[in-house]
Amino acid sequence: MEEFGHEKPDWLRQFAPFENGVPSHDCVANVIARLSPKGFQACLLSWTQSIAEMTDGEVVAVDGKTARGSRDRRRGRSPLQMVSAWACHNRLVLGQEATREKSNEITAIPKLLELLELRGCLVTIDAMGCQTAIAAQIIAQGADDVLGLKGNQSTLQEAVEDYWSVAQQADFAHVQADFTEELDKDHGQMEVRRYWITDDLRTLPNVARWAGLRSIGMVERACVSNGQESLERRYFINAMAPEAARFAHAVREHWGVENRLHWRLDVIFGDDASRIRKGQAPAIMTSVHHLSMNLFDQEGSAISLAKKRRKAAWNDGYRAKVVFG
Repeated sequence: MEEFGHEKPDWLRQFAPFENGVPSHDCVANVIARLSPKGFQACLLSWTQSIAEMTDGEVVAVDGKTARGSRDRRRGRSPLQMVSAWACHNRLVLGQEATREKSNEITAIPKLLELLELRGCLVTIDAMGCQTAIAAQIIAQGADDVLGLKGNQSTLQEAVEDYWSVAQQADFAHVQADFTEELDKDHGQMEVRRYWITDDLRTLPNVARWAGLRSIGMVERACVSNGQESLERRYFINAMAPEAARFAHAVREHWGVENRLHWRLDVIFGDDASRIRKGQAPAIMTSVHHLSMNLFDQEGSAISLAKKRRKAAWNDGYRAKVVFG
Protein backbone atom coordinates (compact mmCIF):
# COMPACT_ATOMS: atom_id res chain seq x y z
CA MET A 1 0.00 0.00 0.00
CA GLU A 2 2.83 2.36 0.83
CA GLU A 3 4.54 1.68 -2.49
CA PHE A 4 1.28 2.27 -4.38
CA GLY A 5 0.92 5.58 -2.55
CA HIS A 6 4.39 6.69 -3.63
CA GLU A 7 3.59 5.81 -7.24
CA LYS A 8 0.12 7.44 -7.34
CA PRO A 9 0.17 10.52 -5.07
CA ASP A 10 -1.70 12.79 -7.51
CA TRP A 11 -4.50 10.27 -7.98
CA LEU A 12 -4.85 9.75 -4.22
CA ARG A 13 -4.94 13.51 -3.53
CA GLN A 14 -8.33 13.61 -5.23
CA PHE A 15 -9.68 12.07 -2.02
CA ALA A 16 -7.37 13.30 0.78
CA PRO A 17 -4.68 16.03 0.95
CA PHE A 18 -1.80 13.84 2.21
CA GLU A 19 -0.07 17.04 3.34
CA ASN A 20 2.66 15.02 5.10
CA GLY A 21 3.10 12.56 2.28
CA VAL A 22 2.17 8.90 2.09
CA PRO A 23 1.90 7.05 5.43
CA SER A 24 4.61 4.52 6.14
CA HIS A 25 4.12 0.77 6.00
CA ASP A 26 4.02 0.59 9.82
CA CYS A 27 1.49 3.41 10.05
CA VAL A 28 -0.83 1.73 7.52
CA ALA A 29 -0.49 -1.60 9.34
CA ASN A 30 -1.25 -0.06 12.75
CA VAL A 31 -4.37 1.71 11.47
CA ILE A 32 -5.73 -1.42 9.79
CA ALA A 33 -5.04 -3.52 12.90
CA ARG A 34 -7.10 -1.08 15.01
CA LEU A 35 -10.12 -0.69 12.75
CA SER A 36 -13.41 -2.14 13.96
CA PRO A 37 -14.47 -5.19 11.94
CA LYS A 38 -18.08 -4.48 12.93
CA GLY A 39 -17.89 -0.90 11.72
CA PHE A 40 -16.15 -1.88 8.51
CA GLN A 41 -18.72 -4.62 7.89
CA ALA A 42 -21.58 -2.16 8.43
CA CYS A 43 -20.13 0.13 5.74
CA LEU A 44 -19.65 -2.79 3.35
CA LEU A 45 -23.16 -4.07 4.01
CA SER A 46 -24.70 -0.63 3.43
CA TRP A 47 -22.92 -0.26 0.10
CA THR A 48 -23.74 -3.80 -1.02
CA GLN A 49 -27.43 -3.40 -0.23
CA SER A 50 -27.52 -0.16 -2.19
CA ILE A 51 -26.37 -1.87 -5.41
CA ALA A 52 -27.75 -5.41 -5.03
CA GLU A 53 -31.04 -6.16 -6.76
CA MET A 54 -32.14 -9.29 -4.92
CA THR A 55 -34.60 -11.18 -7.11
CA ASP A 56 -37.32 -13.39 -5.71
CA GLY A 57 -35.83 -16.83 -5.18
CA GLU A 58 -32.22 -15.59 -5.12
CA VAL A 59 -29.92 -18.29 -3.73
CA VAL A 60 -27.86 -16.96 -0.81
CA ALA A 61 -25.11 -19.42 0.06
CA VAL A 62 -23.71 -19.17 3.60
CA ASP A 63 -20.34 -20.84 3.94
CA GLY A 64 -17.19 -20.62 6.04
CA LYS A 65 -13.54 -20.32 5.03
CA THR A 66 -10.33 -20.52 7.03
CA ALA A 67 -7.66 -17.85 6.47
CA ARG A 68 -4.82 -20.27 7.16
CA GLY A 69 -2.02 -17.72 7.17
CA SER A 70 -3.64 -15.77 10.02
CA ARG A 71 -2.70 -18.40 12.63
CA ASP A 72 -0.41 -16.83 15.23
CA ARG A 73 1.29 -19.65 17.14
CA ARG A 74 3.42 -17.28 19.20
CA ARG A 75 0.32 -15.65 20.68
CA GLY A 76 -1.69 -18.89 20.69
CA ARG A 77 -4.27 -17.54 18.22
CA SER A 78 -6.16 -19.87 15.89
CA PRO A 79 -6.57 -18.95 12.22
CA LEU A 80 -9.44 -16.65 11.35
CA GLN A 81 -12.70 -18.31 10.30
CA MET A 82 -14.79 -16.06 8.08
CA VAL A 83 -18.44 -16.97 7.48
CA SER A 84 -19.71 -15.26 4.33
CA ALA A 85 -23.06 -14.83 2.64
CA TRP A 86 -22.77 -15.01 -1.16
CA ALA A 87 -25.58 -13.89 -3.48
CA CYS A 88 -25.15 -16.44 -6.27
CA HIS A 89 -27.01 -14.64 -9.06
CA ASN A 90 -25.62 -11.19 -8.28
CA ARG A 91 -22.13 -12.59 -7.58
CA LEU A 92 -21.79 -10.41 -4.50
CA VAL A 93 -20.53 -10.99 -0.99
CA LEU A 94 -23.46 -9.66 1.03
CA GLY A 95 -21.72 -9.77 4.40
CA GLN A 96 -19.40 -11.72 6.65
CA GLU A 97 -18.86 -12.60 10.29
CA ALA A 98 -15.45 -13.46 11.73
CA THR A 99 -14.64 -16.00 14.42
CA ARG A 100 -11.45 -17.62 15.69
CA GLU A 101 -12.81 -21.16 16.11
CA LYS A 102 -14.37 -23.43 13.48
CA SER A 103 -17.02 -24.58 15.97
CA ASN A 104 -18.05 -20.95 16.51
CA GLU A 105 -19.54 -20.85 13.01
CA ILE A 106 -22.75 -22.03 14.69
CA THR A 107 -22.92 -18.73 16.61
CA ALA A 108 -21.51 -16.62 13.75
CA ILE A 109 -24.17 -17.70 11.22
CA PRO A 110 -27.17 -16.23 13.12
CA LYS A 111 -25.31 -12.94 13.62
CA LEU A 112 -24.60 -12.78 9.89
CA LEU A 113 -28.14 -13.70 8.86
CA GLU A 114 -29.74 -11.02 11.00
CA LEU A 115 -27.78 -8.37 9.10
CA LEU A 116 -29.28 -9.41 5.77
CA GLU A 117 -32.59 -8.76 4.02
CA LEU A 118 -33.53 -12.32 3.06
CA ARG A 119 -37.25 -12.10 2.28
CA GLY A 120 -38.04 -14.24 -0.77
CA CYS A 121 -34.54 -15.75 -0.91
CA LEU A 122 -33.44 -19.38 -0.68
CA VAL A 123 -30.65 -19.76 1.90
CA THR A 124 -28.27 -22.71 1.56
CA ILE A 125 -25.96 -23.82 4.39
CA ASP A 126 -23.80 -26.90 4.82
CA ALA A 127 -24.07 -29.31 7.75
CA MET A 128 -22.40 -26.97 10.27
CA GLY A 129 -25.40 -24.65 10.04
CA CYS A 130 -28.04 -27.40 10.17
CA GLN A 131 -29.45 -26.26 13.51
CA THR A 132 -33.07 -25.82 14.60
CA ALA A 133 -32.47 -22.25 15.77
CA ILE A 134 -30.86 -21.26 12.48
CA ALA A 135 -33.70 -22.84 10.49
CA ALA A 136 -36.23 -20.92 12.61
CA GLN A 137 -34.36 -17.65 12.07
CA ILE A 138 -34.31 -18.11 8.29
CA ILE A 139 -38.07 -18.75 8.24
CA ALA A 140 -38.70 -15.76 10.54
CA GLN A 141 -36.79 -13.56 8.08
CA GLY A 142 -39.11 -14.62 5.26
CA ALA A 143 -36.77 -16.99 3.39
CA ASP A 144 -36.71 -20.69 2.51
CA ASP A 145 -33.73 -22.93 3.16
CA VAL A 146 -31.76 -25.96 1.99
CA LEU A 147 -29.68 -27.39 4.84
CA GLY A 148 -27.06 -30.10 4.42
CA LEU A 149 -27.09 -33.08 6.77
CA LYS A 150 -24.09 -34.76 8.32
CA GLY A 151 -23.00 -36.22 11.63
CA ASN A 152 -24.06 -33.25 13.76
CA GLN A 153 -27.72 -34.27 13.24
CA SER A 154 -27.06 -38.01 13.22
CA THR A 155 -30.57 -39.21 14.12
CA LEU A 156 -32.21 -37.05 11.48
CA GLN A 157 -29.55 -37.92 8.92
CA GLU A 158 -30.02 -41.64 9.50
CA ALA A 159 -33.78 -41.29 9.02
CA VAL A 160 -33.37 -39.36 5.76
CA GLU A 161 -30.65 -41.74 4.57
CA ASP A 162 -32.82 -44.78 5.37
CA TYR A 163 -35.78 -43.26 3.53
CA TRP A 164 -33.84 -42.79 0.30
CA SER A 165 -32.04 -46.14 0.64
CA VAL A 166 -35.34 -48.00 0.89
CA ALA A 167 -36.78 -45.93 -1.95
CA GLN A 168 -33.84 -46.78 -4.23
CA GLN A 169 -34.00 -50.47 -3.40
CA ALA A 170 -37.68 -50.44 -4.41
CA ASP A 171 -36.86 -48.47 -7.57
CA PHE A 172 -38.88 -45.57 -6.14
CA ALA A 173 -42.13 -47.52 -6.35
CA HIS A 174 -44.92 -45.81 -4.38
CA VAL A 175 -42.61 -42.86 -3.60
CA GLN A 176 -43.87 -39.43 -4.65
CA ALA A 177 -40.53 -37.83 -5.44
CA ASP A 178 -39.59 -35.23 -8.03
CA PHE A 179 -36.41 -36.02 -9.96
CA THR A 180 -33.94 -34.35 -12.29
CA GLU A 181 -30.54 -35.28 -13.70
CA GLU A 182 -27.52 -33.38 -15.04
CA LEU A 183 -24.56 -34.58 -17.10
CA ASP A 184 -21.20 -32.82 -17.37
CA LYS A 185 -18.26 -33.84 -19.56
CA ASP A 186 -15.01 -31.91 -19.30
CA HIS A 187 -11.28 -32.66 -19.57
CA GLY A 188 -11.75 -36.40 -19.85
CA GLN A 189 -14.08 -36.54 -16.85
CA MET A 190 -17.78 -37.37 -16.84
CA GLU A 191 -20.03 -36.48 -13.94
CA VAL A 192 -23.69 -37.39 -13.54
CA ARG A 193 -25.67 -35.62 -10.82
CA ARG A 194 -29.09 -36.95 -9.84
CA TYR A 195 -31.49 -35.08 -7.55
CA TRP A 196 -34.53 -36.45 -5.71
CA ILE A 197 -36.84 -34.47 -3.45
CA THR A 198 -40.07 -35.39 -1.68
CA ASP A 199 -42.50 -33.92 0.84
CA ASP A 200 -43.09 -37.33 2.47
CA LEU A 201 -41.88 -36.66 6.03
CA ARG A 202 -43.70 -39.50 7.81
CA THR A 203 -40.54 -41.44 8.74
CA LEU A 204 -38.66 -38.45 10.18
CA PRO A 205 -38.29 -37.93 13.95
CA ASN A 206 -39.34 -34.67 15.61
CA VAL A 207 -40.41 -32.89 12.44
CA ALA A 208 -42.05 -30.12 14.48
CA ARG A 209 -38.63 -29.04 15.80
CA TRP A 210 -37.63 -27.80 12.34
CA ALA A 211 -39.38 -24.57 11.41
CA GLY A 212 -40.82 -24.59 7.91
CA LEU A 213 -39.62 -28.11 7.07
CA ARG A 214 -41.43 -29.17 3.88
CA SER A 215 -39.21 -31.67 2.08
CA ILE A 216 -36.13 -33.89 2.16
CA GLY A 217 -33.69 -34.37 -0.68
CA MET A 218 -30.86 -36.57 -1.89
CA VAL A 219 -28.10 -35.80 -4.38
CA GLU A 220 -26.09 -38.55 -6.02
CA ARG A 221 -22.87 -37.67 -7.83
CA ALA A 222 -21.36 -40.36 -10.03
CA CYS A 223 -17.99 -39.48 -11.51
CA VAL A 224 -15.76 -41.30 -14.02
CA SER A 225 -12.22 -39.93 -14.36
CA ASN A 226 -9.22 -41.74 -15.87
CA GLY A 227 -11.11 -45.00 -15.72
CA GLN A 228 -11.82 -44.60 -11.98
CA GLU A 229 -15.41 -44.46 -10.76
CA SER A 230 -16.65 -42.74 -7.62
CA LEU A 231 -20.08 -42.32 -6.10
CA GLU A 232 -21.13 -39.79 -3.48
CA ARG A 233 -24.53 -39.23 -1.87
CA ARG A 234 -25.55 -36.21 0.17
CA TYR A 235 -28.75 -35.56 2.08
CA PHE A 236 -30.71 -32.39 2.80
CA ILE A 237 -33.70 -31.06 4.70
CA ASN A 238 -35.52 -28.18 3.05
CA ALA A 239 -38.03 -25.46 3.74
CA MET A 240 -39.19 -25.50 0.13
CA ALA A 241 -41.70 -27.31 -2.08
CA PRO A 242 -40.54 -30.63 -3.61
CA GLU A 243 -39.37 -29.15 -6.92
CA ALA A 244 -36.30 -31.01 -8.22
CA ALA A 245 -35.16 -28.29 -10.63
CA ARG A 246 -35.13 -25.62 -7.91
CA PHE A 247 -33.50 -28.00 -5.44
CA ALA A 248 -30.78 -28.88 -7.98
CA HIS A 249 -30.17 -25.20 -8.69
CA ALA A 250 -29.76 -24.42 -4.98
CA VAL A 251 -27.34 -27.30 -4.34
CA ARG A 252 -25.31 -26.52 -7.45
CA GLU A 253 -25.07 -22.83 -6.58
CA HIS A 254 -23.87 -23.62 -3.06
CA TRP A 255 -21.13 -25.89 -4.42
CA GLY A 256 -20.18 -23.06 -6.79
CA VAL A 257 -19.14 -20.87 -3.85
CA GLU A 258 -15.88 -22.82 -3.69
CA ASN A 259 -14.93 -21.67 -7.21
CA ARG A 260 -16.57 -18.28 -7.37
CA LEU A 261 -15.59 -17.04 -3.93
CA HIS A 262 -13.12 -19.18 -1.98
CA TRP A 263 -10.89 -20.21 -4.90
CA ARG A 264 -10.61 -16.65 -6.14
CA LEU A 265 -9.79 -15.39 -2.65
CA ASP A 266 -6.96 -17.92 -2.33
CA VAL A 267 -5.52 -17.95 -5.85
CA ILE A 268 -6.03 -14.34 -6.99
CA PHE A 269 -5.96 -12.42 -3.70
CA GLY A 270 -3.57 -14.79 -1.90
CA ASP A 271 -5.86 -15.05 1.13
CA ASP A 272 -4.37 -18.28 2.50
CA ALA A 273 -0.81 -17.12 1.85
CA SER A 274 -1.28 -13.82 3.69
CA ARG A 275 0.84 -13.54 6.85
CA ILE A 276 -1.14 -10.60 8.25
CA ARG A 277 -1.83 -11.44 11.90
CA LYS A 278 -1.79 -8.25 13.97
CA GLY A 279 -4.92 -7.17 15.84
CA GLN A 280 -8.03 -6.91 13.69
CA ALA A 281 -6.04 -6.79 10.44
CA PRO A 282 -6.84 -10.35 9.23
CA ALA A 283 -10.62 -9.72 9.42
CA ILE A 284 -10.32 -6.23 7.91
CA MET A 285 -8.18 -7.41 4.98
CA THR A 286 -10.53 -10.31 4.23
CA SER A 287 -13.35 -7.76 4.13
CA VAL A 288 -11.26 -5.58 1.81
CA HIS A 289 -10.81 -8.57 -0.49
CA HIS A 290 -14.58 -9.18 -0.45
CA LEU A 291 -15.20 -5.52 -1.26
CA SER A 292 -12.67 -5.65 -4.11
CA MET A 293 -14.32 -8.74 -5.59
CA ASN A 294 -17.71 -7.04 -5.44
CA LEU A 295 -16.35 -3.94 -7.17
CA PHE A 296 -14.65 -5.92 -9.93
CA ASP A 297 -17.68 -8.14 -10.52
CA GLN A 298 -19.93 -5.10 -10.78
CA GLU A 299 -17.60 -3.47 -13.34
CA GLY A 300 -18.73 -6.00 -15.93
CA SER A 301 -15.81 -6.24 -18.39
CA ALA A 302 -15.42 -9.64 -20.03
CA ILE A 303 -11.91 -10.22 -18.68
CA SER A 304 -10.67 -12.33 -15.80
CA LEU A 305 -10.49 -11.06 -12.24
CA ALA A 306 -6.69 -11.36 -12.28
CA LYS A 307 -6.50 -9.13 -15.38
CA LYS A 308 -8.88 -6.63 -13.82
CA ARG A 309 -6.64 -6.35 -10.76
CA ARG A 310 -3.57 -5.68 -12.92
CA LYS A 311 -5.41 -3.18 -15.09
CA ALA A 312 -6.67 -1.32 -12.03
CA ALA A 313 -3.10 -1.09 -10.73
CA TRP A 314 -1.79 0.33 -14.01
CA ASN A 315 -4.64 2.44 -15.36
CA ASP A 316 -5.96 5.41 -13.37
CA GLY A 317 -9.09 5.74 -15.50
CA TYR A 318 -10.02 2.08 -15.17
CA ARG A 319 -9.36 2.15 -11.42
CA ALA A 320 -11.74 5.10 -11.08
CA LYS A 321 -14.35 3.23 -13.13
CA VAL A 322 -14.10 0.21 -10.83
CA VAL A 323 -14.28 2.21 -7.61
CA PHE A 324 -16.88 4.82 -8.61
CA GLY A 325 -18.81 3.06 -11.38
